[in-house]
Amino acid sequence: MNDLTDRQTKILKAIIEEYINDAEPVGSEKLERKYELGVSPATIRNEMIHLTETGYLKQPHTSAGRIPTTKAFHFYVNQLMQEKRLSVAEEVAAKEKVWDSRYDLDQLFHESTRALAKHTHALAIAATDAGELYHAGYSNILNLPEFYDIDVTKTVLSMIDDEDPLLRFFNDEYPEAINILLGNELGFACLEPCGMIFTRFKLKNNGKGLLGVIGANRFNYPEVIPIVRYYGDLIEELLQNA
Repeated sequence: MNDLTDRQTKILKAIIEEYINDAEPVGSEKLERKYELGVSPATIRNEMIHLTETGYLKQPHTSAGRIPTTKAFHFYVNQLMQEKRLSVAEEVAAKEKVWDSRYDLDQLFHESTRALAKHTHALAIAATDAGELYHAGYSNILNLPEFYDIDVTKTVLSMIDDEDPLLRFFNDEYPEAINILLGNELGFACLEPCGMIFTRFKLKNNGKGLLGVIGANRFNYPEVIPIVRYYGDLIEELLQNA
């Protein structure tokens, strides 16, 4: 349910998209200068205070600007963003990267994670409910300021070195075609600035598979979500028809 006015929604969307782009807290002056909001910086500040009080924004101690919360990102994904459609050329390119591996599950997952990591600039993971894990794209997350914190990086790397944290994502709590977990939803207190987008699919032997990406919570959601969904659907199709 949307409890925000049109103006508050517009301001929140601008803040989220600014933060996705540069990972810096967003102030009222920047919003007034860059966006045609039709109100003064003082009014924008008042609305930002309201958005903070209602849990959509938070204020880092060292900055006068605000950054989006987990609540804000979920609201953005569910109600504000428009997914980018993959072009036919992009779909063909994705299929070409994994087509030759369609008869070898191990190789298919290796190629899929490499391709997904390259396409999303995130850490790509794949897993089966039997505990097989695949990953690619470590260097992608090391370039993100959120991962300059060694505790954050160590925790994410330990997640994909140990099968147990990922196996819980196969339970019925995550039935959606696309699942988005942000911050503490990942199960670790220090992962507040992080996020995971994943999809699940069926294996040929009635098993289950998982494919997704881990990165900062400020994913380029309109692009990353359809890419993850497409690769997941593609893997299931290839496995069922192999």
